Amino acid sequence: MNKFLILTLTLLIAACKSPEARKPISSKSGSFINASIERNKKLNAQEQTAIEKIMAEQNNSYIASKSGFWYFYNNKVENDSLKTPDFGDLINYNYNVKRLNGDIIYSKEEIKTQNYIMDKQELFTGLREGLKLLKTGETATFLFPSQKAYGYYGDENKISHNTPIICEVTVNSITTQN
Repeated sequence: MNKFLILTLTLLIAACKSPEARKPISSKSGSFINASIERNKKLNAQEQTAIEKIMAEQNNSYIASKSGFWYFYNNKVENDSLKTPDFGDLINYNYNVKRLNGDIIYSKEEIKTQNYIMDKQELFTGLREGLKLLKTGETATFLFPSQKAYGYYGDENKISHNTPIICEVTVNSITTQN
């Protein structure tokens, strides 16, 4: 009986013990993130080299944008009374999409004329930023690295992942929205 009482008291005391935090089975070293950063740096350097080669081969005066792409004006309007679009303005435009080697991915006829409400609708980053630079009647050619184009996923149709592109964009009209 004494042994039974001692065993019961021992179990009761052990059962009242507070829970202890479990230690993780494995720890993450961040190596996946570091490897991803290195892959992206290499990809960016390759795309930069390819884009710089295209700019060197052409006799156009490319402008480096603050947003991380390059462009030149095929047709620049020097009229100061025309303005570039602001937030909420309706832009009517045409564009095409080409690979860096010049092969057409989407022609202007395939894409058709587009309407876009500035910064209120979805549009890939480079084109959204590029449209902000153009006035009515202007046409520009943009060289977009993949992160400014369709990025890691592509467009899930004709543009595969991590594809830098060239777009020729013409702004037909800008309608100011109040």
